[in-house]
Amino acid sequence: MKAIEYTRYGSPDVLELKEIEKPTPKDNEVLINIHAASVNALDWHYVRGMPLIARMGLGLGKPKESRIGADFSGQVEATGKDVTEFKPGDEVFGARTGAFAEYICKVEKTLALKPANLTFEQAAAVPVAACTALQGLRDAGKIQSGQKVLINGAAGGVGTFAVQIAKVFGAEVTAVCSTRNVDMVRSLSADYVIDYTKDDFTQTGPRYDLIFVNAGNRSLSDLRRVLTPNGILVFNNGGPLSASQGRLLGPLADRFKVAIVARFVSHKMVAFDASVTKEDLLVLKGLIEAGKVKPAIERTYPLSETAEAIRYLEDGHARAKVVITIA
Repeated sequence: MKAIEYTRYGSPDVLELKEIEKPTPKDNEVLINIHAASVNALDWHYVRGMPLIARMGLGLGKPKESRIGADFSGQVEATGKDVTEFKPGDEVFGARTGAFAEYICKVEKTLALKPANLTFEQAAAVPVAACTALQGLRDAGKIQSGQKVLINGAAGGVGTFAVQIAKVFGAEVTAVCSTRNVDMVRSLSADYVIDYTKDDFTQTGPRYDLIFVNAGNRSLSDLRRVLTPNGILVFNNGGPLSASQGRLLGPLADRFKVAIVARFVSHKMVAFDASVTKEDLLVLKGLIEAGKVKPAIERTYPLSETAEAIRYLEDGHARAKVVITIA
């Protein structure tokens, strides 16, 4: 089978399309013929081996895991003898390291049936970004109906889902994005859209009960200025609080900053890590099939151009999701 691999850290040019052995499922695994995968920021962090502290887990001199990619959707081709929930032919989606490939094996308990009203490409755009948005708003932010919620970085992969999911919870949603993304974000049912190139939401306008930070370089004091007294700041994996992040700690520096400042201010501030779970995939499946949430895709690339897809995302030009078509 064909798969994307890398054996050293560097630019996306280190990625190679190789012919490798097709995997065989274990007793509790499902063999999936992948039809589509999607690109996340995590992918280019892995390729670069950045921030440097991440190499403690990724591999010091070179990557311990040669495969990348997480989000996928595809069709079950075979199952292990202990698998009871899935059968060959089932259309599924989920997340698993090594998704930039034609086949993958995955434990059945972390897999879900694909939303019936989505294409494989659309379904592949869901797992990491949508679970991050859901867990950030529901679990970290404790979102409630009637709250005023601001999504900073509303046009990205996580942001586009966050706008829609906040509306599902009954919030009044203000979305922050650049000029070129205003119409797209408005189409996702945001109540208000702020073009940050024209207006500074931290200087004027209402106060918010919850601010979900996915992008931007606003300081903690700026963000706290527009919070209600009992408001909550939620940062996606620490949140990009500064325009430049160091090579050693990267976003972790921001995470530490949030943890320290939170001890001395009245506002609650949370930096969280998301995980893709079967339970939340099923929650999202229900919302998608009910027509309440839909994935937004900007570009698709073939498997052979995965390096270009990751480069495009890394350069910061992407909006919504970037998808890799495989089958």
